Amino acid sequence: MSFTEKDKKQIEKKGLTIKDVKSQINTFKTGIPFTNISEAATIGNGITKLNETLINQSISYFEDKKEDISLLKFVPASGAATRMFKFLFQFIEEYDPKEESINSYINKHKLKDMSLFLVGLEKFPFYKQVIAQLSSKYIKYNELTTSEKAWHFINTMLDPEQLNFGDQPKGLLPFHEYKNDVISTAFEEHLFESALYGSKNNTAKLHFTISEQHKDTFEEEFKRIEEKVESKTGVQFEISFSYQQESTDTIAVTPKDKPFRNEDGSILFRPSGHGALIKNLNQLDADIIFVKNIDNVVVYKYKDEVAKYKKVLAGILLELQEKTFKHLRQLENDDISEDELIEIAEFLTRELSVKISHEFEKYSNKYKIEYLQEKLNRPIRVCGMVKNEGEPGGGPFWVKDQNWNESLQIVESAQINLKDKSQKNILKNSTHFNPVDLVLGVKNYKGDKFNLEDYVDPKAAFITNKTKAGKELKALELPGLWNGSMAYWNTVFVEVPIITFNPVKTVNDLLKGPHQIKD
Repeated sequence: MSFTEKDKKQIEKKGLTIKDVKSQINTFKTGIPFTNISEAATIGNGITKLNETLINQSISYFEDKKEDISLLKFVPASGAATRMFKFLFQFIEEYDPKEESINSYINKHKLKDMSLFLVGLEKFPFYKQVIAQLSSKYIKYNELTTSEKAWHFINTMLDPEQLNFGDQPKGLLPFHEYKNDVISTAFEEHLFESALYGSKNNTAKLHFTISEQHKDTFEEEFKRIEEKVESKTGVQFEISFSYQQESTDTIAVTPKDKPFRNEDGSILFRPSGHGALIKNLNQLDADIIFVKNIDNVVVYKYKDEVAKYKKVLAGILLELQEKTFKHLRQLENDDISEDELIEIAEFLTRELSVKISHEFEKYSNKYKIEYLQEKLNRPIRVCGMVKNEGEPGGGPFWVKDQNWNESLQIVESAQINLKDKSQKNILKNSTHFNPVDLVLGVKNYKGDKFNLEDYVDPKAAFITNKTKAGKELKALELPGLWNGSMAYWNTVFVEVPIITFNPVKTVNDLLKGPHQIKD
């Protein structure tokens, strides 16, 4: 594989090396092995079931400890809203109100999504904004036919010369409508939510990963809402932003694994997915980091319930961390007893779901100590899991690595070989999935930050098929942030109620109860 001088300059400008790019191309050629799931994690077998005692105990533990630690909320928010409106873009491309009625079009194509959208039109938080925009263009909406109304409304939403919703950051779209026509964005809702569990000394810190082109817009939105949110919550907010680093972009290749080139001859590089954000996360300094996606928010009346379970997860993490740190200090003592080593091994198995080697009992004491230290001295994550209700997303599984060691992992369906009947059956029988509701402990027992990039499984990447300008290409995504990027963390899964999971993947999700105000 040879590159021109122009190619080399382009690669260097991205912060990559020729070796990096050749390695990526080699990954396309060799392929990425599927994840070997051995069984689904279930209640009592990798997933902890909450009860009132554990809930109250964990909340109390968090409340008692939080004044002595630093808290931060980390929100991946770089995605544009394009996919939210996928079926509406298709509608605008295909439908002509002069040719057929909207009902005929919907029935002919069996478009349930479109039917639901139109029935719920006035309940969307952006309804009045769209009507105002139509009026500004001198379009008399109320005088249009039903079919014309549908086309003009949707076109106004998506037209780049008008509201251009599809090209906006999802975090800055109208998400909720409160009384007196007050509209809030997902960005704003994250602030209100953080005040309930992520603040101390009347200050809450939030970090959003965004696209660099949207930084000014996010900052303007914060200036617009800052005074209102702070006066309502009594909390001040420290907001920071970062961007997905260009050095994490990956080369795109043709179906024959040659570099895919743009029309001007330059190499096409693509953002490598949310797995690249491990670098952003690694730059942050806090004792406890809450992680939640930008679109997983609720209207204010449900926030106390959501905050309750965030506190539960944080309390569980802090208690596990305290026990882990205690055991690591024990392992530094030269006179540690055999009974203490067995107690520590049992803690790893019972509370951190770490499967100890069958050979452990045969090890010398010196090697037992080293083995336990290596297993304990890792970042810890406590992950909320909700019952599987058919939503897309990664799930909790026991996974075997190449050495047949088993560990708890969050696995995406794309990582599983669905042509293998046994693997497909394990996936089919899984009971829970991951709503991206994580609480992270990223410091060791000496108070030093872990280098999170040391705990990534580089083999847990994805190859996906895409197109550009009508041409097929293959893209490489880095191990997902909560998948392969956290493969070697100590992981605890906890069942949380479905109310904690309210993502807005399509625009119609905004019609669901947790996104609607009911008088």
